[in-house]
Amino acid sequence: MTSAIRHVTIDSADAYALGSFWSAVLGLPLHDDDKPGDPEALIEGAGLLFVTVPEAKTVKNRVHLDLQPQDRTREEEVERLLALGATLVDDHRRPDGTGWALLADPEGNEFCVERSKGEREAAENG
Repeated sequence: MTSAIRHVTIDSADAYALGSFWSAVLGLPLHDDDKPGDPEALIEGAGLLFVTVPEAKTVKNRVHLDLQPQDRTREEEVERLLALGATLVDDHRRPDGTGWALLADPEGNEFCVERSKGEREAAENG
């Protein structure tokens, strides 16, 4: 018998607020039962569970999400995420189109935005 990952759980100061940010990022709704002030918020389609904890984030993430835009370029996605409340932490984008942008969500959790599948395929096909 093996195990399956049911959720990836992310500690937060405000589970509903952070879950709402990631819901907008991913274009997936929070669970119907989740309301402001709840100690947990779940994005079922992504398996992301946000849990309110008393401790603040203090160090770099040991695990982070890598996002690949599905219907826009990496640059367009970075701009969209910044408008949603993310911040640019470090820029690893290169002039040849490779690399990634390191962002942080509103509570400081780092995540990366890579090139879209279309951008990767265009680069491979010359």
